[in-house]
Amino acid sequence: MTRAELIAKLATTHKHLLAKDAARIVSVIFDEISSALAAGDRVELRGFGVFSLHVRKARAAYNPKTGEKVQMQTKAVPFFTAGKELNRRINKA
Repeated sequence: MTRAELIAKLATTHKHLLAKDAARIVSVIFDEISSALAAGDRVELRGFGVFSLHVRKARAAYNPKTGEKVQMQTKAVPFFTAGKELNRRINKA
């Protein structure tokens, strides 16, 4: 599902919301999750899952185009862990 599809679904499911209001809601939620992760915080949405950061250590790597050895710096990458409720819904038999 794309962001536009999510906004359309919200607007049709909740008749009192205009499409622009649904778009603003989705935008604010995504912005807040992004801001929290950028600050190094963990975001937990009960029943859905947890967004957190995993730190990748500095390492030596190779440029596949030139074969040259390059040094990769330490970096944080976003990580999502599904919650129990989401796993149960996905794996429902």
